[in-house]
Amino acid sequence: MTRTTTDERALAALQREHGPALFHFLLGLTFGDRQRAEDLLQETLVRAWQHPEAFDAPYDSMRPWLFTVGRRLAIDARRSRRARPVEVSDAVLETAPAPQDTADSAVRTLDVREAVRTLSPEHRAVLVQIYFRGLSVAETARVLGVPPGTVKSRSYYALRLLSRNLPGYGADGQSSRSSSLSSASRAEVSATST
Repeated sequence: MTRTTTDERALAALQREHGPALFHFLLGLTFGDRQRAEDLLQETLVRAWQHPEAFDAPYDSMRPWLFTVGRRLAIDARRSRRARPVEVSDAVLETAPAPQDTADSAVRTLDVREAVRTLSPEHRAVLVQIYFRGLSVAETARVLGVPPGTVKSRSYYALRLLSRNLPGYGADGQSSRSSSLSSASRAEVSATST
């Protein structure tokens, strides 16, 4: 009758005799990673337990067989780690910047759009050219066909109106979600839209 596994006493003797040397060999193959070296050592001993015929080989020592099995297991483990995405530890996650809250950004964008819609077409055109398209005052004046002083004036009054109508940006610090301008603000916009 053939054995299917190695005798436990023979395996324990094998581990006592060759375990420390095999562990140091595997530690070198894993670049000092003790946990991986221990895992590879255990897997190598499992293979020795599963292959009792290795004990019957004409070797003086089992060490060459163990080192060969351990080296092959280390190579296979390294290849499989390269095929998988890199593992992220908790330390990396703690130092990673927190993802930006896109909900707040979306709300701010909607608030700005709503406030810009309340502006007169002249004021809105100036802000679009300067702040959304990145043009200078002189370039905006050329595009709109108005003097640079008018661009500066419209920009000033448009920003002033936006600061009143954007939630949390008003001069009094109170959040106002009014979608329409007050009658005084409308009068100021129409008076300044030269």
